Amino acid sequence: MKHVLIVLLRGYRYAISPLYGQVCRYHPTCSAYALEAVTQHGSVRGSWLAVRRLLRCHPWALGGYDPVPPPNSMTRGV
Repeated sequence: MKHVLIVLLRGYRYAISPLYGQVCRYHPTCSAYALEAVTQHGSVRGSWLAVRRLLRCHPWALGGYDPVPPPNSMTRGV
């Protein structure tokens, strides 16, 4: 499942993301964040991190630098 998600995210970044231009408030972009999260944490936890990031991305968000947490820093309930 992890590899399927990685292929889908890379496809999105190659085909769809360039159509939007530079509109992301965060660095790395949401698609780059999702790709890194799934690669580092696996399909379930990486997808959860990506969804949380997408929920934080809204017009009133301050944005800024928001890296993927390292795998060993993840704790239950965070």
